Amino acid sequence: MMNEPDPAADASGHRARLRKRLAEQGPEALQDHELVEYLLALAIPRRDTKPIARRLLAEFGGFGRLMAADAATLARIGGIGEGAIAALKIAEASALRLLRSKVVEQPVLASWQALLDYLHADMAHRPIERVRALHLSGRNMLIRDELVAEGTIDQAAVHVREIIRRAIDLSSAAIILVHNHPGGDPTPSRQDIQLTREVVEAGRPLGITVHDHVIIGANGHKSMRALGLI
Repeated sequence: MMNEPDPAADASGHRARLRKRLAEQGPEALQDHELVEYLLALAIPRRDTKPIARRLLAEFGGFGRLMAADAATLARIGGIGEGAIAALKIAEASALRLLRSKVVEQPVLASWQALLDYLHADMAHRPIERVRALHLSGRNMLIRDELVAEGTIDQAAVHVREIIRRAIDLSSAAIILVHNHPGGDPTPSRQDIQLTREVVEAGRPLGITVHDHVIIGANGHKSMRALGLI
């Protein structure tokens, strides 16, 4: 009588092959579902995590949206345990920490692409709108990266006076405003343009410059300065 194959042994061998590819060829060697599969395997060592990984990617609509999902949403929609959720969130936090480190090490305006990479990773796939203010020193070094407002899927309450007051508290020489469009299209709305101009006008007599207002979407980004709106 032939022995039945051991699913745990098969899974272990498959993970060893993934590990070898990752070590020898780098991160691009693994597809999205393989990265998720391997992350989940760290928390669920004796299960075949490939079906779970594929299901999560399908339910959330891709790698970016899966990694950006909060723990409560993952638990509710994904149907996975705390250990697996922690593995995904640790991976997201590590990636964002690495990208952010490239921003804080040099003047922001001299590392613009690094800033865009960080902002896109952090905001492009968020399901609700978030508005942030990046406070800069006179040398354009990042002083503080703060969440200003968080709203519904299409609106966040932003108060110009609070943005300027915070800039005064931090002795900011300049500000870069950032927010995301959950719908994916980063084209600025009329409200976005009006808010930006109000912040510019409020900061001008105090010597606080608004360098830009960057809108992040899954389909890319838009710079209001590049569009001639500031």
